[in-house]
Amino acid sequence: MLAYVRLSCGLKRHSTCDRWISAVGEHSCGHKADGERKLSLRVTKCEQTTCPYRTMKITTRWRVRHLLCVLLMFFFLGIFFLSTSPQLGVPSGIPHMSLDRIKIAFRTTEIPKILHASTAPAVVGPTDPPYIGDKYAQEDSFPQRVCQDSIRQKVAGTIFEPKILPRIPVLQWHKHFSPEEYRRLQNYPGSHGWGEVDYQILAASLTLLNTTANGLMFDDWESRANGSSCIRCAVVGNGGILRGSKMGREIDQHHYVFRTNAAVIRGFEEDVGLRTSIYTFSTNTMRNSILSTANHEGPPKSEETRYVFIPDHDQDYVLVKAAVKDTPVEKGRERGEMASKYFGPNVTARKLKMYHPDFIRYLRNRFLRSPILKTSYWNLFRPSTGAVMLLAALHTCDQVSAYGFMTPDYQKYSNHYYDRTFQTVQFFSNHDYRMELKLWQELHENKLIRLYMR
Repeated sequence: MLAYVRLSCGLKRHSTCDRWISAVGEHSCGHKADGERKLSLRVTKCEQTTCPYRTMKITTRWRVRHLLCVLLMFFFLGIFFLSTSPQLGVPSGIPHMSLDRIKIAFRTTEIPKILHASTAPAVVGPTDPPYIGDKYAQEDSFPQRVCQDSIRQKVAGTIFEPKILPRIPVLQWHKHFSPEEYRRLQNYPGSHGWGEVDYQILAASLTLLNTTANGLMFDDWESRANGSSCIRCAVVGNGGILRGSKMGREIDQHHYVFRTNAAVIRGFEEDVGLRTSIYTFSTNTMRNSILSTANHEGPPKSEETRYVFIPDHDQDYVLVKAAVKDTPVEKGRERGEMASKYFGPNVTARKLKMYHPDFIRYLRNRFLRSPILKTSYWNLFRPSTGAVMLLAALHTCDQVSAYGFMTPDYQKYSNHYYDRTFQTVQFFSNHDYRMELKLWQELHENKLIRLYMR
């Protein structure tokens, strides 16, 4: 950068006088400008008295050139620092940029001011930008149950009643795929649509999810109901509040146990339990968890475990295809790997599920409509993986108990229950944890979930 500035000004140092001059070539004193690139205004005594530059005065023209040099240097330095600023370095206005291709640099232990928003019912209307898209597909039918103490019964009269769409498709499978749907969902990037997914990749994956089990969160309910009319779910986050909680046995007594990302169990069984029925993740969050978490061996592997993808980008669809067909992954960072590395040797299409992009967009628009959506980070923002998991349980279970989620006293606890040393909670620009915290409190106060707190 500095070399470019000096070159553009044409300044050369007289080799004998150790002085910066603007002349180029051989001078009358017989000395040549050596072209050395050293920024200095040093003037030393000229040892050769015959040199005409010994008594040379710095002319007005030289002063102007020097001033221009300094200004250009600061100009380019300014551009350099702006381009590497943590808060300005994230590309803006790019609707088709996947999360795994952008490093989220905005990171702090303080709650950003932009996150001080209420979770009051979202106001949607004709003034919304196109990427909001508050219109969704609807299921023709949904499972009918007779639980008298279900969330569906309790939601009436609460602030959440106008938010909830009972027929929103939670999962996507082959029946949701068509050219018409592809054109509609092409308008929305990331996990909120199919805007970043190649048509052929999408078709090759969703057509493999072609059994009713792929469209049901609890495809084995009839075999495990054991006379119960209400589906009871434990949704387990990874928050530090669980360390020392001794909630493990209580968690395992639910019909279904939801977990996400690292979900470390070994060594923490007494606090977090042993079972995993529903594992929520994206290919990106799964990979990051494996790389960044000690003692994490990948997703849980058991006969009851179902794997539910958040489709952040086309790599999730590619991994689904590889898992169902038991072939190597065709592209991406996992290229050449067998899906059994992540899901075990006995994974089948029945055990794989994928959230519908309409459902992810609906959660964002109706439950977590963050002010971040009005900033240059809008195309990066989505509900956190844990939030998607908990809100999916809210829409599919009859009774929900949530463990390991952020509570108002979160600063007392390490970021994760499995942290080896205390780690403060970090806030990122692609999630709104403060809004999620408030949402969990409101759901708990309205008796729609039971939130574990100390």
